[in-house]
Amino acid sequence: MQLKASLALLGVLAALGLAQPHGHHHHHVSKRGDWTAVLSDVFTTTGFGGRNTAGTGSIDTYSGNVGSPWGSNIIEIPEKDASKYKYVVKVKGQNSEPWLVVFWNKMGPDGKLDGHYGHSALRFTLNPGEIKYVALDEDSQGAFGAYPGNQLPKNTWGGYACTWGEFDFGSSPNGGWSGFDVSGIQAQMSKMPLQGMKICQVGGVCSTVTSSGNFDNAYAAKDHAIGGIGGNLAPGPVRLEVTIDYKG
Repeated sequence: MQLKASLALLGVLAALGLAQPHGHHHHHVSKRGDWTAVLSDVFTTTGFGGRNTAGTGSIDTYSGNVGSPWGSNIIEIPEKDASKYKYVVKVKGQNSEPWLVVFWNKMGPDGKLDGHYGHSALRFTLNPGEIKYVALDEDSQGAFGAYPGNQLPKNTWGGYACTWGEFDFGSSPNGGWSGFDVSGIQAQMSKMPLQGMKICQVGGVCSTVTSSGNFDNAYAAKDHAIGGIGGNLAPGPVRLEVTIDYKG
């Protein structure tokens, strides 16, 4: 599968498209009795709004499912229900103070490639030691950021200028494949600090950035033209584990 440029890079370049990470072909989901379990081929959509997919554009500019109303494709769920959803992200942290976590769709509410310009589909505070679970609906494309306090940093143009976790779940133009990566492109090109973040497929590939500028299978500004960075997952359920304020 050929995936395209980073969402953060496209944001900086004003195309504001989605990073569609690729590289390692891993697919493994535990069948244990916990949040990683997949006990059925039928998944719930409880809590999601309608599916709103314009279905236009190339892989980079494809709008994906933004929910109807906008943002209803990304919801917080209790741990006990996580195994019922197809695409689940567990969010934990190494933070010693409250951090704000914000998820957004690639496409903004007006159908433009500006989802990261102050928009939020889901936002919550992650306190030290706390764990949150997020479910995303089919064909959702976007990113999230995390930062101490009650707002994400923005650059001169109003875009989120922090470390991004980028995702693409059940991508229609990519035959149902999913992808993820951690990207420091937006922060670095905005000349703003990085925040540590680690994203791992449960039992599989990871993508990591530290605040000191160490990149492991993740996008730095210098890598903006390189493909094959991050995780590329075959069609099916996905379980990702995110660590914010990651320190290594």
